[in-house]
Amino acid sequence: MPKHPSISNLFIEKPLGQQVTVKGWVRTFRNDQFISLNDGSTIRQLQIVISTDNTTEQDRKRIQTGTCLSATGILEKSLGKGQEIELICSSLEILGDSDPAEFPIQMKRHSLEFLREKAHLRFRTNTFAAVFRIRHHLSFAIHKYFNDQGFFNLHAPIITGSDAEGAGEMFKVTTLDLLNAPQNAQGQVDYSEDFFGKQTNLTVSGQLEAELAALALGKVYTFGPTFRAENSNTSRHLAEFWMIEPEVAFNDIYDNMDLAEDFLKYCLRHALTYGREDLEFLQEREINEDKMKPVEDRQTTALIERLEFITDNRFERITYTEAIEILISSSHFKKKKFKFPVEWGIDLQSEHERYLVEKHFGKPVIITGYPAAIKAFYMRLNEDGKTVAAMDILVPGIGEIIGGSQREERYDVLKKKCEEFHVPEESIWWYLDTRKFGTCVHAGFGLGFERLVMYVTGMQNIRDVIPFPRTPKNAEF
Repeated sequence: MPKHPSISNLFIEKPLGQQVTVKGWVRTFRNDQFISLNDGSTIRQLQIVISTDNTTEQDRKRIQTGTCLSATGILEKSLGKGQEIELICSSLEILGDSDPAEFPIQMKRHSLEFLREKAHLRFRTNTFAAVFRIRHHLSFAIHKYFNDQGFFNLHAPIITGSDAEGAGEMFKVTTLDLLNAPQNAQGQVDYSEDFFGKQTNLTVSGQLEAELAALALGKVYTFGPTFRAENSNTSRHLAEFWMIEPEVAFNDIYDNMDLAEDFLKYCLRHALTYGREDLEFLQEREINEDKMKPVEDRQTTALIERLEFITDNRFERITYTEAIEILISSSHFKKKKFKFPVEWGIDLQSEHERYLVEKHFGKPVIITGYPAAIKAFYMRLNEDGKTVAAMDILVPGIGEIIGGSQREERYDVLKKKCEEFHVPEESIWWYLDTRKFGTCVHAGFGLGFERLVMYVTGMQNIRDVIPFPRTPKNAEF
């Protein structure tokens, strides 16, 4: 047995009658005898039973919520309600004191808004400990899935001179003195004097670089930080977030849909298997939170049931044109319940996506064949000349969760699309080059990791599923 086993392992192995040492943080201390200890390895607390024989009055006064301690004793079956085992303490050492007058995380309900201001301590709460353990399980599942499928992990650059999305909302990277920046003959900032000799930014995507590798290694994926300088304070936007982006040579749009569906189901099954206790806790939390909401805002199905519904159902597949026809034919449209207009050529809004998955089909949906004008320049133009081989996976509750496409592999078509989308050829000459030297059909998709964690945990704000959120006017911690 390890020098000090995790509380999680003690609940699994239950080495009754053995002497063990546990270390962790006090959640509660009651009746001057019972300590509820948690070490972060599980949602469960281990009860430590102390007595005046092995602790001094001074030590007992130091035991407060948040105190860090080490306890040694015999593990026994608990006679108390709602707990299987307990540690009968023979010696106790206080490793770190906690001042109850200053420690802000007490054993009471705190609002998520309050805890965001205490992000350095919110890991100590049951809710956030559960969320971040689930985040770990999902991260591990992603790497395991792609490794087992024969993919190679690629580290795409964080600093880039191109804008993969064409959005223009990027964070600039510079070493120039902002108060005395050099200027060129046109009176503009002379980036040739900058560190990289050109204007550079934090990346919004690793996709373009992943495509380069896929056209040599066959199957690759990136999993790294990406950045968007959008001045948005919604519950679904971050300035810094993580993206998973696989790219596969010789895959077409149909292979891409198969891969994305299988990948998403695998991640959910992994979380359901290895994070079950935490999901049960988060499900109970969601049920209690829902009781305080208006009926129309409550979840209609429990968290675990929602996840199992995704894993157990084949995703419906329709075209964008079919989606528009369904929406226009709906009673929802005829009764003017949609806030945003519905017509061919629009970019589907969340309300449209959720209607399709929640009201019409009642299961996840993959939409393909979007208008070329509303999708990125690198998506393959279909034979009709007006749609592209794009795909979005929509799930109940949030709408789009995965977006991808078959990439445009034809040099002449891609070059023309760069012109139409005003993408400077000199900024992506290397991307165009791959279409000149052994081009082939290939496809890929992107999944925002925090969006996935939100869906699996049931959390309603993206700031609550990343350890230290970066948002407008907020770069604390």
